[in-house]
Amino acid sequence: MNKKLHIKKGDMVYVNSGNDRGKTGKVLEMDTKESRAIVEGLNMVSKHTKPSAKHPQGGIIKQETGIHISNLQVVDPVKGGPTRIGRRLNDKGKLVRYAKKSGEEIK
Repeated sequence: MNKKLHIKKGDMVYVNSGNDRGKTGKVLEMDTKESRAIVEGLNMVSKHTKPSAKHPQGGIIKQETGIHISNLQVVDPVKGGPTRIGRRLNDKGKLVRYAKKSGEEIK
């Protein structure tokens, strides 16, 4: 069973702690089992690769790695800063996420 998380793929997130503290980026991928998110351009690591069809030269490749979701907060669509997330029913009776800072619904 998958956990209900406050972050989804495609969200803009703010990093609370770690080497990339204070930076924002878009979530590219979610790992619900490990509660980790891969954020575009953040938490970069160097990976040593053998030559292959994809990388014929091989060598050292920089790539993003997962950040635990406890270190991330969704960016408020109106005010722009980090915000907590709530869930409520919209006018059509569907459960939606909203930013607690501005009250705005998060798409």
